[in-house]
Amino acid sequence: MAQDIEAKGEPERQDPPALARLARELPAPGQARPLPPVAQWNPPFCGDIDMRIARDGAWFYQGTPILRPALVRLFSTILRKDPDRYVLVTPVERVGILVEDAPFIAVEMEKSGDGPEQLLRFRTNVDDWVTADAEHPLRFERETESGGVKPYVLVRGELWALLARALLMDLVALCEIRAHEGAQCFGVASAGAFFPLAGAQELAAIEASL
Repeated sequence: MAQDIEAKGEPERQDPPALARLARELPAPGQARPLPPVAQWNPPFCGDIDMRIARDGAWFYQGTPILRPALVRLFSTILRKDPDRYVLVTPVERVGILVEDAPFIAVEMEKSGDGPEQLLRFRTNVDDWVTADAEHPLRFERETESGGVKPYVLVRGELWALLARALLMDLVALCEIRAHEGAQCFGVASAGAFFPLAGAQELAAIEASL
């Protein structure tokens, strides 16, 4: 499939037929495609396929990277997180894939406004834009080995984007100490919501890990 994806943009015949049809329906360059209503589809599960999203956001099929950005974008629009796995879903079939960390990477951040009017927008590696707010929160996970922080933003459904490390530095620069749920927290605000990164007493450790 990898060679076919790079050359023709379609999986080999043994792959799920609906996915092959989707690959043949790639939009023309510059043509927008609305997100399909994957949450409303409930087709039968047809097993796992050898497709993987690596920790850096790269997509692989049978161990070989998918090199066509338009095809990666297409598959990302039919990606869904079910309770037990990530799946690519169409109206007629559903197949499981492996996601090593988060399915997307946030590669760009835009800030507008200040104080209560501050808005943080993020662009993912598949060109989705999302504004951090109450419905699209930021969350932060501590890395057990390094003690560092991994920030994520919710894109849609249960699909999160891991912020690129360069964005973490920019995000920390916007953080402040604020009372949150009865404690002093170090965090960042966007669209009227506050997202705590750590307790204020952990600030020195967080800065040392950056």
